[in-house]
Amino acid sequence: MGTGTVLLIVFFGVIFYGVSLYNRLVAARNGYKNAFAQIDVQLTRRHDLIPNLIETAKGYMAHEKETLEAVIQARNSAVSGLGDVKSDPTNPAALQKLGEAERGLSGALGRLFALSESYPDLKANENMMQLSEELTTTENKLSFARQAFNDGVMMYNNLIEQFPSNLIAGWFTFTQAAPLELEDASIKQVPKVQF
Repeated sequence: MGTGTVLLIVFFGVIFYGVSLYNRLVAARNGYKNAFAQIDVQLTRRHDLIPNLIETAKGYMAHEKETLEAVIQARNSAVSGLGDVKSDPTNPAALQKLGEAERGLSGALGRLFALSESYPDLKANENMMQLSEELTTTENKLSFARQAFNDGVMMYNNLIEQFPSNLIAGWFTFTQAAPLELEDASIKQVPKVQF
């Protein structure tokens, strides 16, 4: 085999390896975007349950209007944050805004559930019990989806930082992804709802 043939084989081998690394980066990026789509499903479900929860509580908690409005405002903020991230799950600022909005929503829901303890008729209401159970189930699913997303982000970021894929990532401007950070311990745990 001549020197030219060996150089040609090495050249095509390097090209093939570079294409392979590029494809792994693309697959990892698409993987964490898909993982965010699962978070989107659970957050949308959570956001859709809240108006029904408010309507159920409204009849019993008429003089707690301030709390009910705080939950509605927090929900609207979370829906807006979700819309921003949905359009670009690679935007770290949008992810941070979503995390803050979801922490606010969890806090408002926590206050609502704490106040509902003072209303025995509301606690015994079948709709309220069913909505609370659905919300708890959704929170559990959201926790798993959030973990899958953050795992996907970690895998993608590792590919971007590891040699030699970092060379390909730099040439094709693959940027670091941000995990969905929820520093507040109360949102990381499923809210405890007792009726």
